[in-house]
Amino acid sequence: MGRLDDRVIIVTGGAQGIGKAYCEGLAGEGAKIVVADIDTAAADALVRSLTDAGHEAMSVVTDVSDIQQADNMAKVTIDRYGRIDGLINNAAVFQRPSMSRVPFDQVSVEEWDRLMAVNLRGTFLCARAVAPYMKEQGEGSIINISSGTVHFGAANVAHYVASKAGVIGFTRVLARELGPWNIRCNAIAPGLTISVEDPDEARLEGDRQRMQARSIKRSELPTDLVGTAIFLCSSDSAFMSGQTLAVDGGATMR
Repeated sequence: MGRLDDRVIIVTGGAQGIGKAYCEGLAGEGAKIVVADIDTAAADALVRSLTDAGHEAMSVVTDVSDIQQADNMAKVTIDRYGRIDGLINNAAVFQRPSMSRVPFDQVSVEEWDRLMAVNLRGTFLCARAVAPYMKEQGEGSIINISSGTVHFGAANVAHYVASKAGVIGFTRVLARELGPWNIRCNAIAPGLTISVEDPDEARLEGDRQRMQARSIKRSELPTDLVGTAIFLCSSDSAFMSGQTLAVDGGATMR
């Protein structure tokens, strides 16, 4: 018996990195997984891996910044499974695809808009797509992925930090507006996570510096975030909404 037996959970950006870890961890607790990702090949490969391991999963091609694709993501899930119990809004521009790391006044308007389109608009569109089905059910859990950079600021990534700060504000509004239907809305704020197989030296150096600020002196890995996602998807967090949980090894304390 798993904590998420028979629950249907969508993970955007679920094909690789942290999203993949969410999918594998949630499936291990009995959830039916919908891998919503723009990378069709990677999503299909993950679904094959999950089904080979005895789990139930499907993929759906989703550009979260596109309203029709976000709506289709929810519809396809309902058509297949008949319900949506959880949504993890994980898709974001950070490493995949990469973003510029420059002072704010050197960020192009086009790149600013691209990050906002995926990181913030995408979170809005996907929550908007699943909300009617969750309202009809009278329950659900929406988990928005923010970032620890919001709590302390981070130079040269103003567009990323601004988008992730918006995610926290949006989460609080969702919690107020959807609470009457027993829909919980919370956010996770990860620290710098080594989520690529072969991180470049700049990323490793950034991780070494960040490690010094942590209470737990080691690198943060995708698997470190999975337990929090399981908790927020499960009935263990049934009376919790509007919160942002920092999972960063104690780098920030609030």
